[in-house]
Amino acid sequence: MKLAFIGGGNMAAALVGGLVGKGCAAADIQVAEPGAERREWLARRFGVACVEAAARLAPAEVLVLAVKPQQLRAVLQGLPKPAAGQLVLSVAAGIRAADIARWAGGHAAVVRAMPNTPALVGAGVTGLYALPGVSAAQRQQAGEIMEAVGVATWVETEAQIDAVTAISGSGPAYVFYFIEALEAAAVDLGLTPETARRLVLHTFRGAAALALEEAADPAELRSRVTSKGGTTERGLAALDAGGVRRAIAEAARAAAERAREMGDLYGAE
Repeated sequence: MKLAFIGGGNMAAALVGGLVGKGCAAADIQVAEPGAERREWLARRFGVACVEAAARLAPAEVLVLAVKPQQLRAVLQGLPKPAAGQLVLSVAAGIRAADIARWAGGHAAVVRAMPNTPALVGAGVTGLYALPGVSAAQRQQAGEIMEAVGVATWVETEAQIDAVTAISGSGPAYVFYFIEALEAAAVDLGLTPETARRLVLHTFRGAAALALEEAADPAELRSRVTSKGGTTERGLAALDAGGVRRAIAEAARAAAERAREMGDLYGAE
């Protein structure tokens, strides 16, 4: 599979590194990146070919759009229409697949991906949506590319990508927010910042690993930790009294609404 990336930022680098690490030949990957230092780093780090401008990319089976959302329309409109049979895979946040297809001259084979930042360490999760013109083989290509940096899941409607954005896209920030708060609470209870950091990070890591390993749902896992009249029950009661569950739901709704707004904004022209 020959791939051409437009944009050589962090997500593009994560994908290139993940693909090379999983056996994709560096000679089959090229990157268009305007920054000279970044091009040199990408070429040195991964052994891939780098060019300054997207117009200089050689033909490829998959064109990966990894530029800032506000740059995407100009980039696509400055290029010839993608070749028939070429898959266009976008990791640009907020840009709808139909708008990408329109800016690419009506190209039908467009997949929109919403990865999250843990992809930078190979632990990402990506939501994928395909326009009807994407073939089964192209869907497989898109899945393989995104699974180079974690796991991927398909959604059936593009509106669901807004939900993916709100949950897994923004989700790491919610986790970091909780980590930050729990570390501060640990220090307030008398632990050193170093001990607080170690306890909190490994608690999150272990809890997530247990949830992935066990067949039980989170409510069941929570109940196993919560002895009647014990410390966890008291702590959870405080969370409920503080409206934490409601606040989490409100955060997800707000993020999904902003994702919809961004789609309207960026796709307006």
